[in-house]
Amino acid sequence: MKSILLGVDVGGTTTQVVACTQDLVVIDRESVRTPARTGGSAMMDAITDLIALLLNRNRATASAIGVGAAGVVDQRTGAVLVASDSFVDWAGTQVATELSVRFDAGTVLENDVNAFVAGEVAVGAARGCGQVFGMTLGTGVGGSLMVDGMLWQGAHGAAGEIGHTPGFGDLPCTCGGKGHLETIASGRSIARRYERLTARAEGVSAAEVAALARTGDGVAGEIFADAGAAVGRGVLMVAGLLDVDTVVVGGGVSQAWDLLEPTLSRELREEPPVSGAKIRVLRGELGTDAVALGAASLAASKFLATSEGRASSR
Repeated sequence: MKSILLGVDVGGTTTQVVACTQDLVVIDRESVRTPARTGGSAMMDAITDLIALLLNRNRATASAIGVGAAGVVDQRTGAVLVASDSFVDWAGTQVATELSVRFDAGTVLENDVNAFVAGEVAVGAARGCGQVFGMTLGTGVGGSLMVDGMLWQGAHGAAGEIGHTPGFGDLPCTCGGKGHLETIASGRSIARRYERLTARAEGVSAAEVAALARTGDGVAGEIFADAGAAVGRGVLMVAGLLDVDTVVVGGGVSQAWDLLEPTLSRELREEPPVSGAKIRVLRGELGTDAVALGAASLAASKFLATSEGRASSR
């Protein structure tokens, strides 16, 4: 029976599993709606069912499993330390340990934005880059840093989390703070701002606001212009502190790149970093596979033999 590498993306809306070769070529995938409000046990069952489905369909065993999950991750225990209010009883779940036991495969758990960056560096827009800042614009805003080719976790596993950096106005944030980048540039905030400024009833999505902006809706266009400018300022903060030269942006809101990029680029031109170096801002190439492929790449690096013939033990 053959062995396949598995990557898992646990998002607030969708959980996806990809089966791939050791070279990160996707051979199969499945997804299901995340039971985020049902609890950690239900979420683990959903992940397990998807993995089992792919293994059975491909008549394979798992060589290694990588999981990218929303929240702050404890690298020592393979557990979720902190999760947003979108998840019920997810914090504290021993994700890596449980999957390792269920499938007899070495398992890595990583923050979803860290996995996104790892994927884009391995086989995406930032492939081969050593100094990378990644930002995901989705329901919230996440950030991650790769320094000298290694993910930088920080003292508490939250390095790069620019979404909750203040200095972006005075709107209330879902975390309880005020004026965070997430209040301007996340999909949720884009939708809520449009509803508030137009007195439109709840239910509009960021994608719908983008469509309205493209048809000439001035309010929608201004909201995306503000989001792009805020992302640009966030990039400049990171570049000024850490001298990264490559930024890769993903997440659902990045699909409106045509609306974000003009003001983002304007911010970089008007206030370049003190080094004077040009910052490359790239839109992610891997789409919805980015987190899962990045998680798979991290699992392969840890548990599977490298080209030099080395391997890590489980």
